[in-house]
Amino acid sequence: MKNPDSNVSAPLISVVLPFYNAEKTLSRAIQSIINQTFTNWELILVNNASSDTSVDIAKMHIAIDSRIIMINEPKKGVVNAFNTGLNFCKGTYIARMDADDVSLPERLQWQCDFLISNPEIDLTSGLVRHVSDNRDTRGYKIYVDWINTLISEEQIYLNQFVESPFANPSVMFTRKALLKYGTCRDGHFPEDYEMWLRWLSMGARSCKIEKEILLWHDTPSRLSRNDKIYSKEAFNAIKIHYLDIWLRKHNPFFPYLVIWGAGKTGHKNALLLKKLGHKISYFVDVSTKKTSALGCIPYNELPCAGTCFIVSFVGNRGAAPLIKKELLSKGYTERVSFIMAAGIH
Repeated sequence: MKNPDSNVSAPLISVVLPFYNAEKTLSRAIQSIINQTFTNWELILVNNASSDTSVDIAKMHIAIDSRIIMINEPKKGVVNAFNTGLNFCKGTYIARMDADDVSLPERLQWQCDFLISNPEIDLTSGLVRHVSDNRDTRGYKIYVDWINTLISEEQIYLNQFVESPFANPSVMFTRKALLKYGTCRDGHFPEDYEMWLRWLSMGARSCKIEKEILLWHDTPSRLSRNDKIYSKEAFNAIKIHYLDIWLRKHNPFFPYLVIWGAGKTGHKNALLLKKLGHKISYFVDVSTKKTSALGCIPYNELPCAGTCFIVSFVGNRGAAPLIKKELLSKGYTERVSFIMAAGIH
């Protein structure tokens, strides 16, 4: 990442917006940045080998507003496009934006004010509104409702292994944090979730503002619906990778642990953790059929806290609060003696 030229008055905020064949939505996304109440920004458009009229649309806006520039990145992929855009950022704060979404007018002002007032925070986001352009939207709506409950630093930290706690195009982070924790990595995993898990594993601090800042459009062409790096398997694999790192630091009984959930997900993740050197003492489940099996106990026979560390892989809707309540009633403490690591369904 290049350092800003000290002889040039740099904008306070750099907004990076990669795009690929986004002629239907690009102008709307760009206009949402132009319409911001905060004006000291630069918008870096990264053309990622578009073949439609997206480039012409970008050039039209550039001709009108000198704060907008366009960079061409011929190597396809959001990681390449985003990292290329970062190389041209001059701002103290860097915001992410997607070509099919809309930033609400006070987004940049609110996020910038928050980071200035809380210099210990590396990354911030905010509430997002799910906008459906697709018939099959139930899963995304559930996910959006969930991430909108994660506001405080503690809530984000404790739920990092459930799903990605941020809507990627809603984030703003400091240049200092980017230089310290690193940018996107390319691989067979969701690049944003990997980046946030890596940052949190290195001590990055994050918190959201409790205001709606983004209209998150759920379109049929959205990468997270079509690219295999955003599959459930890919999300789970990168989650297990960083959960392994986390458990080695925080599980006082390492390598031994207990897994709540004796279904397919629990056993699949147990196998992945075993390959990484963890030893599963036993499983916990509510099903009498499962608890009759060797190595599995019913939840009401859990030992008192202080004898094991538990990872919950139960993702059934509504199960997490009940599991957490049961563990807390037995004296377990989240982060200290258990962690939730199930996906949202």
